[in-house]
Amino acid sequence: MPQQLPFFPLNVVVYPSETLSLHIFEPRYQQLIKDCQEQEMLFGIPVYVDEQVGEFGTVVQITEIVNQYSDGRMDIKTKGKNIFKVLDFQNPLGNKLYSGGDVSLIEVEDDATSTEKILLTEKAMELYELLHVTVDVSYDTPFLSYKIAHKLGLSLKHEYYLLQLTKESERISYLIDHLTRTIPVLRDAESTKQRIHLNGHFRNYDPLTF
Repeated sequence: MPQQLPFFPLNVVVYPSETLSLHIFEPRYQQLIKDCQEQEMLFGIPVYVDEQVGEFGTVVQITEIVNQYSDGRMDIKTKGKNIFKVLDFQNPLGNKLYSGGDVSLIEVEDDATSTEKILLTEKAMELYELLHVTVDVSYDTPFLSYKIAHKLGLSLKHEYYLLQLTKESERISYLIDHLTRTIPVLRDAESTKQRIHLNGHFRNYDPLTF
């Protein structure tokens, strides 16, 4: 059933259960946050992509007002809830300063097998090893795709596409495909970097037999 939400469009994708910290400084969003506090409302973050407000976004809940400043600015923490599709975009929403509209909530499934999750975890660890970074990844995490999507080098468009997939198996397949294509490119870049680094240094070559 459609429901109405105030909107805070951003060029960022928020996945369910993900935390997002925001600095609120525009008057329209100061009003939005105040309304959400007073009326115990949630608000929606539709993804701003390709220079327009996209069809999909995430319902978020304010979990903490970290700082409030004398000029009305705020630092807040939020948490992603449900994914939604925009049915009606109104700017402004009634007599408010901010936009809003009717949305329909989208159900998502955690239908991936352990084998699929393990393969994604292995691919992710392979990427992190190449990049020399440490990221904690556990294959048995519920909705694994949402937990690591921001940590795999996806573009905003790719993250937005992932948001629209309703099955965990589809999301994991998409991420595995991304890593399968990305990792060899990074390996080639690392190999090139090593060759450039060695150029001009004294090196031992094995004698060739003709």
